Amino acid sequence: MKERHALRDDQWERIKDLLPGRVGHVGVTAVDNRLFVEAVLYRTRTGMPWRDLPKRFGDFRVVHTRLSRWSKSGVWEGVFRRLAQDADNEWVMIDSSIVRAHQHSAGAIKKVPGVCQAIGRSRGGLSTKIHATVDALGNPTGFHLTPGQTHDLVGADVLLAHSPADAVLADKAYDAQERLVEPLEKAGKQVVIPPRSTNLIQRHCDRHLYQARHLIENFFAKLKQFRAIATRYDKTARNFLGAIYLAASIVWLN
Repeated sequence: MKERHALRDDQWERIKDLLPGRVGHVGVTAVDNRLFVEAVLYRTRTGMPWRDLPKRFGDFRVVHTRLSRWSKSGVWEGVFRRLAQDADNEWVMIDSSIVRAHQHSAGAIKKVPGVCQAIGRSRGGLSTKIHATVDALGNPTGFHLTPGQTHDLVGADVLLAHSPADAVLADKAYDAQERLVEPLEKAGKQVVIPPRSTNLIQRHCDRHLYQARHLIENFFAKLKQFRAIATRYDKTARNFLGAIYLAASIVWLN
């Protein structure tokens, strides 16, 4: 139980100096950074309501407030980006996955008009789409959230804009010649996207290399082992994305 819901000592050693509140960092030195991170990890792994968080982690309201603060300031993303510097950029794979948004995730206060919390309505009800990229070894390199009904190309516009990879692997949903394929080819990248059968011109696709695309499916399977990600309970896209960055960091640490 502890191994599934807590950090190993070697994992903690790799990230402890990336967190605010460490010794020598500007501001107040925290005495419970590891306990706090493990509290967030516990909730992300189990998907339990915040008020059911075990008492050993302290007041759940304090933990949630601190989680929101770290999400807003980009702490979780910063840890993920640091770990992802070791990515193998021989090629990049992109895909998306829809997660059901629990009814408790709806109704966030809209302090800023027009701000989208990445929740939309589709045939399955309320949902959020997680767009993700992984490297040649299947390790995560980037994320973007949209409402569930959004087309996959919206995520590609964001995640592939500055990708350092030499090749891009994706399924037929990304077969958009003018919007995606041509810009990637002009950037000198190999495009491994099967053409739709209805295309007048059947673009060549390296079928052998395309077989490696199962790695991103494997990553989504790992990501959805975290129950608070497999089903979205967070009201704000910011906090939900923060949880995704934490889970993805654990994938890197493993």
